[in-house]
Amino acid sequence: MVHVYNCHPFSSQHIVQVEQEPGLVCCGGGALFVVATGGCKVEAYDLEQGSCPLICRFATMGAVASIQHSKMGDYLVTIEEKNSATYLRVYTNWRHQAEERARVGVRLLGHLLRGGSMRGGAQMEIIEIPLSERPVAVACCAVTGDLLVGCGNTLVLFTLRRQNQNSLTVSILDFERSVILHLSELTPKQVALCDSYVAMQTELEVLVLKLEASSEPEVQEESPDINQGWSQTTFVGSRFLLDAATVSPPVHDQPDFLVLPRHQELLGDRAKDCGVHVSVERTGLEDGGRSSVSYVLFRSLTPDSSPGGVAEEILLQSLQLRPLFTRHQSAPPDGPACVFCFFSLPSSGYLYSLKGCVERLSVYQYPERVLAAALTDQLLHVITRSALQCFTVRCAAVAARMDDPYIDTTVKACPPCSLEACALRMQLFIGLRSVCVDGRRVVLLSTANMEAPEESGRTPQRRSLSRKWASPPPRGSSAAGHGWNLYVIDTVPPLTLYRELVEYSRRYVATTPQAQSLRHLLSEAHLLLRAAALQQQNREGGAAEGTAGGRELDDAFRQNCAQLGDSFSRACQKDCHLALPYYRMSGLSVEEVVSRNRPLPSSPRSHGPGFLFYLKHHLLEETAPRLSQEAADEVVAIFSQSEPSQLVGVCVGPAMANMSPARTLQALRRAEATAGVSVARTIAMATMMLLLDELPQFTQLMERHAEMLLVYGFMEEPRLLLHGGGGGGGQHGHARPTALARQLVNSQPGLLVAAMVALHASGGVQLQQADHVFKVCDSQTRWRSHGQRAPGLRVDFWEAILMASSQEDVVQELLFRVASVYVDRLTDARPDPPRGRGPLKSADDLINSCCHYGALYPWLTVLNPARTSNAQHQEAPHKLQSLLCGPSLSVGAVSPLLDGLPEETSWGFSLHLLRATRRGQYDSCIEKLLDRCPQAIVAYGNHHFQDEDKVLWWTKLLPELCNRTRAAADNGILLAALKETVVVVAMEMSPAEFLELIPDDGAASYFLPHLLTCCQRHLLT
Repeated sequence: MVHVYNCHPFSSQHIVQVEQEPGLVCCGGGALFVVATGGCKVEAYDLEQGSCPLICRFATMGAVASIQHSKMGDYLVTIEEKNSATYLRVYTNWRHQAEERARVGVRLLGHLLRGGSMRGGAQMEIIEIPLSERPVAVACCAVTGDLLVGCGNTLVLFTLRRQNQNSLTVSILDFERSVILHLSELTPKQVALCDSYVAMQTELEVLVLKLEASSEPEVQEESPDINQGWSQTTFVGSRFLLDAATVSPPVHDQPDFLVLPRHQELLGDRAKDCGVHVSVERTGLEDGGRSSVSYVLFRSLTPDSSPGGVAEEILLQSLQLRPLFTRHQSAPPDGPACVFCFFSLPSSGYLYSLKGCVERLSVYQYPERVLAAALTDQLLHVITRSALQCFTVRCAAVAARMDDPYIDTTVKACPPCSLEACALRMQLFIGLRSVCVDGRRVVLLSTANMEAPEESGRTPQRRSLSRKWASPPPRGSSAAGHGWNLYVIDTVPPLTLYRELVEYSRRYVATTPQAQSLRHLLSEAHLLLRAAALQQQNREGGAAEGTAGGRELDDAFRQNCAQLGDSFSRACQKDCHLALPYYRMSGLSVEEVVSRNRPLPSSPRSHGPGFLFYLKHHLLEETAPRLSQEAADEVVAIFSQSEPSQLVGVCVGPAMANMSPARTLQALRRAEATAGVSVARTIAMATMMLLLDELPQFTQLMERHAEMLLVYGFMEEPRLLLHGGGGGGGQHGHARPTALARQLVNSQPGLLVAAMVALHASGGVQLQQADHVFKVCDSQTRWRSHGQRAPGLRVDFWEAILMASSQEDVVQELLFRVASVYVDRLTDARPDPPRGRGPLKSADDLINSCCHYGALYPWLTVLNPARTSNAQHQEAPHKLQSLLCGPSLSVGAVSPLLDGLPEETSWGFSLHLLRATRRGQYDSCIEKLLDRCPQAIVAYGNHHFQDEDKVLWWTKLLPELCNRTRAAADNGILLAALKETVVVVAMEMSPAEFLELIPDDGAASYFLPHLLTCCQRHLLT
């Protein structure tokens, strides 16, 4: 469906003073080119000036049948006929004819002239392009300036070259035949070229191809069977539907059959199934690589039919490929961001996007038969016999999505590419024949007598679809025409048309603010502004933001986004989410949005779903600015009335810090009375009590639920504890505790730690963010005697994470952190706080519940002194010993930390001994233990001298004890250790091996009982 509005896209029109009746008209590069009917002369007029003065006129070498202008290279290409022959010629430097210079250079393709050409192209040149077949259609690329020629069953691509010779500073234009595309069973009637896209149009089919460089060798394929093209055709008789593949080709000449192509649309990769065989022949000399072709689009249509219509009036027309550059592109060599394809039947037009995902954007249903159409970035202009019609296009919607990845998110929005098109204006004329566009100027050719003979050289070939359908040939016309005019119509600036669309939409705001027509008009205005911004950006080379026109466009764009936000804020549930990105793009504050959405007294609804969606998601943002108390209270009242279930999530956001706790508490109580008790709502009510300094009521509310249920409540709404968190990452400095979290540090630290561990496990907060929160909380607790911060709660959190986390990287990082804290507590010589809070988990708790903390080795209880009255002082060394006894802590990671511990203390000695033991340095450990604590040596050996290390009993420990008891015979500890060692050795060795170990000076009475025990055991085994 096409919406129809009565706007005014045209500002003025004037008539170009042309001496002879125009036969062909084209424009480009700020110039209008007119070829007189049946003549061999081209006149160029300046479109940039209001009166369109004549620039120059020059003669052609034959009667012009077709003419095109290329912006790149500023050249004209013509198909000319002379003496029953058809020629393809290119006219360069045509602007020099304005100086009435008679010299004109004529040369063949690839042959540069001397004289004028050698002097830097100071004269017009005519380049003759030889072709093996008769040229039918020609097109120029708006991006590269290349030339595409359609001939019979081939498409020939010529690459634009700029030749520099000798010391010339001005380049000379030339062309090189680079690629030939051979088509099967298709004869192009129109062609189009844009960058690497090639389009061709037959009478009822459109095929778009893409040329790509390929390093693969070219594969010669067999020519398709002649019936392959017939497989795409369906024969329609009076009562039968026949597959064309089963009917011989001559059947279309029979009078009882009507041949119609099958209605078909193949997009993207599916287009290769169209049945059209295309082979590529590379003819360029400069590029050594090969070219391949990929199918992009194939469309087969059924012709429009009307009584008395001639065949040419019911076939395809106006094939165009149009590029569009985005603001983030630098130069045309980068290629356009978007490429669009347009073609039309007399009753409907079709617009496709080719780059990226191939899709059909719009179908234009014309109210009457259209003769020709011209596509621009902003509008589509079509002509009928009596009117110029203007339609909107969706090019800007595609370009916006190509340019900005945030489109169609909660950050930015743009009207969809599938938005229904609309007709803006129908301007009446008489006898229109052709239309062309250059920038904001539309050129129309009209003749009062539509039965005037066709221009010279144009011999339309009618395709007899059937003997019954084909209409009789047109009647002979009079020799003299009845009049003609050449109009140049200026379109209004985009901002002017935007303001008219906005003014047009205001009639819906007053009557039906939720009407689809209102949003459609505002969406059309939005796309118009986007297209204007892209056009201005490309025209001014990327510096449009700082100009006055750029600022005016930005202001209009923000105003339009605000209007679209207002419209979608009252929309139905399906589209209400679009209010959020449009309000964001408008730059309005929350207060301004709230004021724009205050319901009218006569409104049946309080607030629209889109407005509530915007408020809810905007207040979820941690970077949202704080609202004033008045605005915050109004937001609370809005959700209390419209969505009480969302009240908790709204009131705990950082933007609502200035709200009134008393009013919010009343709203929460009303919600609880309506919806029942909720854990998150209870915690929010407790927070309001805390802000009101009602600590007894705060405690009462917090005791309403068990601690585990409170943890679930914090998981449901993490912002009750911290602001700036979130599983998406971010800087830890942005995470900060709430007033409730600060209160829990003193009242319920275990609940705070458990909640943060649960949030970390569920991804609600990152480790760095939670660590920063506890660092801020620990800063509130100080040692009264020294004023130093106590990092106890943060260490409790680390220990709790070690108990719950299974992520190896997190575990290793936290093990190093807690080990560092334990070492710092051991090296701190100052006394402990007199009334300090103990750790949440003791060493025994961690050993029993955390796999990373190992049970203490038995010899450590012998080595270390008894516990003192201060149990907290014992926790740090015991936890560190437990980590070294556990399986997870890397000794190499904490070895630099242990180097700072003195070995003179029992704790330092035990920790150094543990490190050496973990490294397998048993020899040095035996010597150190015998020096410092020999009573622990047997327990040490029993624990560590196992399996392959059992030999240490008799290779290291027994000789060492013998030597030491020999020197100190009265040392009872050494004697007891020696006795237990001999018992172990006697149980493990044979009698002969045991005799070898007895020292020569040993007392027989001491070793004999052990020898007898060894012999008895040996006899038994």
